[in-house]
Amino acid sequence: MMTENTALPSRLHPRLTRVRRGFVSGWNRIGSQTQFYGLTIRSIGLAVVHYKSEIVRLMAQMSLGVGALALIGGTVVVVGFLTLSTGALIAVQGYNQLAGIGVEALTGFVSAYVNVRIIAPVTAGFALAATIGAGATAQLGAMRISEEIDALEVIGIRSVAYLASTRLITGVIVVIPLYCIAALMSFIAARMGTILLYGQSSGVYDHYFETFLIPKDLLWSFVQTIAMAIVIMLIHTYYGYTATGGPAGVGEAVGRAVRASLVSAIFVLLLVSLAVYGQSGSFHLAS
Repeated sequence: MMTENTALPSRLHPRLTRVRRGFVSGWNRIGSQTQFYGLTIRSIGLAVVHYKSEIVRLMAQMSLGVGALALIGGTVVVVGFLTLSTGALIAVQGYNQLAGIGVEALTGFVSAYVNVRIIAPVTAGFALAATIGAGATAQLGAMRISEEIDALEVIGIRSVAYLASTRLITGVIVVIPLYCIAALMSFIAARMGTILLYGQSSGVYDHYFETFLIPKDLLWSFVQTIAMAIVIMLIHTYYGYTATGGPAGVGEAVGRAVRASLVSAIFVLLLVSLAVYGQSGSFHLAS
């Protein structure tokens, strides 16, 4: 019996060791990511001063795409189609649900409230992660496995500032018109869907829309989008910069980056919303 009891810790020891090593390696990864994020943010000034042409080139590439991609798959086009569909869903679901209780006239209120606080920033953030962010991870990953980043370091170029900081700056700049497009498209789709599909009077819709559209909410929604853009670009540049394992490793890095950035974007939206609106939501229903 004593032999079995003394053998039990020896059997558990390898398992505990693996758990401990996994815990330590996880904290090490968090530390390395934090160090990279700090270095990227600190290098923003260096990127603005020395790599202005690279920032301009990335702005054109990220916003409109290149070649035929600009017509069908540029980020602006993707955001436009996404917000058109989500705005139309606001019209369909909002009108039908409100009509069930006899207050379908408040569809304009739903558009002014939901589109501003949720739909527009979330759509802009997701589009940024799925297009610009994923592209940045793939580009940096390809440069890493082909040793181009090492070559930049050899010739005296600060790779973090040239590759990561420039993409962070560009992502924040590009998300500004993307958010404007997302907000406008969601408003237009919700209005057209309610008026044309369901026959609601444009005067009724505009009255409730303009009554409940708070300009300050638009500003805070823009702040949410900027915060999500910063987090998304930091995550994607890190995974691309540290990619390993050849082409398969680059694909794996893109998948991990998209997963992490989408989850982080939702947390940023939640935290900023709690900080701005609090528990009450700063909402007062009045006619």
